[in-house]
Amino acid sequence: MNASPSEAKPLQEKLIQEKLKIGTLAKQTDVAVGALRYYEELGLLSSERGTNGYRYYPHSAIKQVHFIKKAQALGFSLEDIGQVLTVHQKGDVPCQLVQSLLQDKIEQLERQIQEMQTFKRDLITYRDRWSSTEPRPAPDDICPLIETISL
Repeated sequence: MNASPSEAKPLQEKLIQEKLKIGTLAKQTDVAVGALRYYEELGLLSSERGTNGYRYYPHSAIKQVHFIKKAQALGFSLEDIGQVLTVHQKGDVPCQLVQSLLQDKIEQLERQIQEMQTFKRDLITYRDRWSSTEPRPAPDDICPLIETISL
C-alpha cells in the first residue's frame, strides 16, 4: 500500500531526521564543513537534499569520512581514495588496489629521498665553499654568494 502524497512528506521528513546534517557530521568526524562539501563534489561522499535544501548524510558517512582521513594519513590523494571507494562501491574488496597504490607511494618517496639527499649535498658544498670566500659584490648584486650559483 502506497502512502498518499500528504502522508509521504512526513515520512520523508522522518527518514531525513534519522540522517546527519553536515554540521553534525563535521563535528563527529572533526572535518570542516567545507571539506565535506568538497568530498561530496569529488564523489567521495553522497548526501540527500531535504525540502529545506540541507544536505543529509547516512550514519555510514561517519565511517566513510574516517576512512578518508586514515587513507590521507597514509599519503593517499583524494583521487587515489576515490579509486578505492569506486572499487568498494562496485562490491569488490579494494585491498589489491590499495597495495598497488601504497607501492607507488613508496617508490615516489624513494625518488624524493634521493633528490633531497642530492640537494643536501649541494647545499653543504655551497656552505663550505662560501665559508672560505670573502664576498665581493658587484654594484647590482643582491648577495654575491647566491650570484655564484648557475641555473
